[in-house]
Amino acid sequence: MTPPAAPQLAATILLATVPHGGVPYEVRLRVEFDGMEHVGTLWFTDQGNEALAMPDRGILPGRTPEDVHRLARMLTLDELHGRLQRALADKRRFMRLRVSVDELLGKIRYLNHVAVSMKSGLLDADAAAEELRTTERQLHDLVTHVVGSAGVEERRSRA
Repeated sequence: MTPPAAPQLAATILLATVPHGGVPYEVRLRVEFDGMEHVGTLWFTDQGNEALAMPDRGILPGRTPEDVHRLARMLTLDELHGRLQRALADKRRFMRLRVSVDELLGKIRYLNHVAVSMKSGLLDADAAAEELRTTERQLHDLVTHVVGSAGVEERRSRA
């Protein structure tokens, strides 16, 4: 058995646009596999600036990515607006760092998932070892991005 595909941490799908205080916020869904289930997180951006994306702290779980997409599409505009307000109330100022650290943690979870699967015999050792090396290189790149994001404060409206 070969290792599962690496999670596409930056890949998101556009769900809707929600107006708030005269500003249109894009609502995007990011789905990751945590080793047990697929977990969706809503991200809100104004003017499509993903570097300033604000996550909803709630999650949307599912057995498959399609389950998570279906659950997200069931949210009404009022529910999306409520989740946007919750994200706007978040006091974080260093959103680029937050996004970078989220990606780093997701990649570390994936690295551990591959390593555990390889050690338990679920994955071909050679293919898994190559995937571990590839993931390690990706982690080094992400750490560089985290260092560049540290201390960078973004201003966003608190409408």
